[in-house]
Amino acid sequence: MYIHWNPDPEIFKLFGSISIRYYGLLWVVGIACSYFMVRRQYKDKKIGDDKFDPLFFYCFFGMLIGSRLGHCLFYDPDYFLSSFRHMVEMVLPIHFLPDGGWKFTGYTGLASHGGTLGLIIALWLYCRKTKMHFMDVLDMIAVATPVCACCIRLANLMNSEIIGKPADVPWAFVFERVDTIPRHPAQLYEALAYFLFCLGMIWLYRRGMKRRKAREPQPPAGHAEPLPLSYPYRRGFFFGLCLTEIFTFRFFIEFLKENQVAFEDRMTLNMGQWLSIPFVLVGICCMLFFDRERPGKKG
Repeated sequence: MYIHWNPDPEIFKLFGSISIRYYGLLWVVGIACSYFMVRRQYKDKKIGDDKFDPLFFYCFFGMLIGSRLGHCLFYDPDYFLSSFRHMVEMVLPIHFLPDGGWKFTGYTGLASHGGTLGLIIALWLYCRKTKMHFMDVLDMIAVATPVCACCIRLANLMNSEIIGKPADVPWAFVFERVDTIPRHPAQLYEALAYFLFCLGMIWLYRRGMKRRKAREPQPPAGHAEPLPLSYPYRRGFFFGLCLTEIFTFRFFIEFLKENQVAFEDRMTLNMGQWLSIPFVLVGICCMLFFDRERPGKKG
């Protein structure tokens, strides 16, 4: 009665060892959905294309570099810092073979906590260039983040990785590439949760835009001061909400997941849980206390 799960991670081969995989495709889908959602917000708030155009590159490379370094340094530092060849593997999507050759593997290890840190740093650099308020940009990115997180967890599901603990529920998955034990489909739990978070973010954003349009001055009475970009919400609200809901769920779902590396077996909480706690605390602070001024007041 269990679901036997064993999809081929590769969709098709291009040439040699290079192939198109579900993992990479779903990452692209998630980033593309986020791109169009943020573009819509820029247009709604009348921010020019000259400021939006470079945003994609900052976000893409910030997430990629941060998530890759996060996996290598948080989960397997002993391997990746042991030699120069292994340090190269941190940066390039290859694996050096014992005989001296190498093969293309893609980025087989990415960590969401590192990706979040990398994205925040990249957006800080973006704001220095464009002179936009850092928290305004984080708020707009936060509205679109859950849909990307959903696609990433679906990518993990297609790879049969980050598996759940043994379970006897009717919807348990047997990850045949791993073993024959029925397990919680933890990747699917996370993907569904992030999809619901995305719907909630969209609803809150649209609700706010209706209130915003009701307050905006209509021509020709256009001499009133423009509303803050965050109106009608507190600046930092969406960013804080995104961090709080995603990493709170991540903390608790870890109890249903197998540890990813051996050293976590000796820990009271695993690495994912310890890394989630500061994100939740930062999220609560941003959502409730970052901008104490009245949302409609110019800040």
